[in-house]
Amino acid sequence: MTDATWITGVGVGVPHGWSFDEVMDGLLAGRSAVRTVRGFDVTDYPSTVAAELGDTPRPPDIGEEFATWTRLEQLAVWCAATALRDAALWERRTELRIGLVLGTAGEGPWFWEEDSRANPTGVPCGRDRRPLTPFVAGVLDVSGPTITLSTACATGNFALSQARRWLQLGWCDVCLAGACDRSVSPLVLASFGNLRAVSRRNDDPVGASRPFDRGRDGFVLGEGGTVFVLEPSNAARARGARVYGELAAVGLTSDAYHPVVPNPDPAQAAAAVRKALAEAGVNAADVDYVNAHGTGTPVGDVAEAVGLRQVFGEHWRRVPVSATKSMTGHPITAASALEALACLGAMARGAIPPTINLTDPDPACELCHVPHAAREARVRVAVSNSFGFGGSNSCTVLRAV
Repeated sequence: MTDATWITGVGVGVPHGWSFDEVMDGLLAGRSAVRTVRGFDVTDYPSTVAAELGDTPRPPDIGEEFATWTRLEQLAVWCAATALRDAALWERRTELRIGLVLGTAGEGPWFWEEDSRANPTGVPCGRDRRPLTPFVAGVLDVSGPTITLSTACATGNFALSQARRWLQLGWCDVCLAGACDRSVSPLVLASFGNLRAVSRRNDDPVGASRPFDRGRDGFVLGEGGTVFVLEPSNAARARGARVYGELAAVGLTSDAYHPVVPNPDPAQAAAAVRKALAEAGVNAADVDYVNAHGTGTPVGDVAEAVGLRQVFGEHWRRVPVSATKSMTGHPITAASALEALACLGAMARGAIPPTINLTDPDPACELCHVPHAAREARVRVAVSNSFGFGGSNSCTVLRAV
């Protein structure tokens, strides 16, 4: 298949809201979702701040059993079901071969923690240990191929790449792709705290996530989910679908450097960006916006900035770059899917979301930053970087249609 891959539906649930417009309103307003954690006692935790997600709404046509599902199951069903509705495909879902590529972190810890909360003695509660992706496919009654992906922070981009490939191969007519994560939990927050990977700016939650700022001291944990509907351009055009944009390319590489420490050498991260630009047929001068991985870690931010300067050459001083994790926190597995949404939103709204908390830019992270407030701009080509633990590097190129 030689058709372009178009994004025709979006389902999202993050602390900024439960729809595309709500999320973009929050990001363009420069609103932080980071607060002191309320879901459990964090008195003895090294880091006590995060961007927590509230209770997931029940989608239309989903029964009362929704209340009995795990928080992650609820979120994934919400995102996938509302994406199909947004694409005007909900009523046709049993007529089409709809694939599902869903990214998530390891599911075991959520079961362990839920058991522990329900029964502190450690006796299992007996809840079904069902894998997430086939469960969501069953609830939606979609019959195309399914797969679960987990490549840490780059998972959403990997999911988009896999879905695009399935469409190119003709394995499905439509594909749902994205990632969901509910990682603000006692085990995860304590683990990252003990690794000294997360910010300890506990007395200033809103200012804790500081990508590219000299005062950054680690990322801030977040959570949420985003799922997209992808379909061939000819099919979307024939049915008169609304189009958010084209998934023009995804570049993927691996560092093979360390399980959790970012590689200070940006060579492979930069290679992922170059691969994506080349596949999309885009020159550095054509890029209107870069949504940076920008987590707020001392090593990672410098490496990304150096890599972007290498890739964009003489153009780096004029290509706007922002890190929306300054507002959303870092939703780990779901990060790159949410940041692809931010790129589509920049195209739709004609404005680039800012990097907040960038009060003292690190000279080693020099880029064409968009600090503090959104910037009006015509965005036709956007690039979204995501670099995961273990060295999974990804870059998505999105293009206006």
